[in-house]
Order: sequence, then C-alpha cells, then structure tokens
Amino acid sequence: MRLRVLGVVAALCSAICTAPAAFASPPVPPVSDAARAAGLVDVRTVVPDAVIDLRYATPNNFVGVPLYPADARCLVHESMAPGLAAAAAALRPTGEVLVFWDCYRPHDVQVRMFEAVPDPNWVARPGPYARSHEAGRSVDVTIANAGGLVDMGTDFDDFTPRGLAYATDGVSAAAQANRARLRDAMKAGGLTVYKGEWWHFDTSDAYEKRPILNVGVN
Repeated sequence: MRLRVLGVVAALCSAICTAPAAFASPPVPPVSDAARAAGLVDVRTVVPDAVIDLRYATPNNFVGVPLYPADARCLVHESMAPGLAAAAAALRPTGEVLVFWDCYRPHDVQVRMFEAVPDPNWVARPGPYARSHEAGRSVDVTIANAGGLVDMGTDFDDFTPRGLAYATDGVSAAAQANRARLRDAMKAGGLTVYKGEWWHFDTSDAYEKRPILNVGVN
C-alpha cells in the first residue's frame, strides 16, 4: 500500500508541478475496439493533467479486494468528455487538478459491489440496464493541489452521513467549502453532484436506460 501512495503522490507532482499550458504527458494508448464501439474514451485524452487513482483496481476500497485489473483505465462516454475538460479548466487557475477515483464501471463489478453492500442507499442495485457508472456517464472525483488531496471531510466511499454531498454535521467549514468548489467546477462542465455522495457527478442523461456494455476497463 505504501508503494501505491507514493505512486499517487508522484502523479500529483507530475500533474501539478507542470505548467498548465505545456502538458508533457506521454501519448495515451488507443482504447480497445470494444470501448471505441461503445463510445468510450480515456479521460486523459481530454484532461491531460488528470490524476488517475482508480480505487477499485486496488484493495483500498470498501470491498477490500481489487475489482478491476491493475492496468484499468479511466474510461468515460465521449458525451461526458467536454464537461470534464471544462471542469478541469475551471480548477487550473488555482493550481488544482481533478483526481479520478472511478469512471466507467462494468456491470459484473456493480453486481459484486451490491453483493458486498446490499443497501441501495449506498450502492446502486444492478438491473437489466446500464446507467450512471455502468454507462460511462458518471465519475467519482476529488481535487488535489501541490500539497496533495484537498480536505473533503471524508475519504472515498464513506458510507456515513458525512459522505452526503451537502453534509454539515462532522464536516468542517473548510471541507464544506472545498466540496462546494468541486461542485462549482463540475457545474461549469454541466455535471451535477449526486446528493448521496460528495464525490459522485453525473451527466444530465446519466440515468437513462441503456443496454449493458460488455466492455473491459483496460
């Protein structure tokens, strides 16, 4: 786990210590044929300074075991890309970047999550359609600056009332302000917060029923 943390810190430094106008990121490999056919793109192609820390590719998640392969990528539907680019652009003047904890999520992973926490208040019940993360139209994000992750009052996937987007009890005024700044940045890209999770943001059509995608995350 210590190596994982060091890797995230290095990614933060690489993203934030580079001048915004001159990203030196390596070329992003093409997505798979299946992902391309489903309209999925790698978020790094539109947010070149994004920090990718996919928690479900590690044991550092509420299930306690990796649910994605180690080489998982942050994939989103192409319709979400412009909004994420705008959100990232809104943060750059203050020296901040978006950190992505989850993006497109395969249906079988959603099933495993619900088996671990069968409470629809915290984990969406899998159904016969793809919506939200399963459709690539939702992301779980936070903000980082040169000092590391910004204080949001809780970690990712905090299944307590403090994880609610507009929580005040047990959440400092500074953390509430940071959450509001994240919401404002995402709103600049037309993305709205899910009230049950401060880190979860959706497109306007995220919950339309769509066919389940049979696409891997790598």
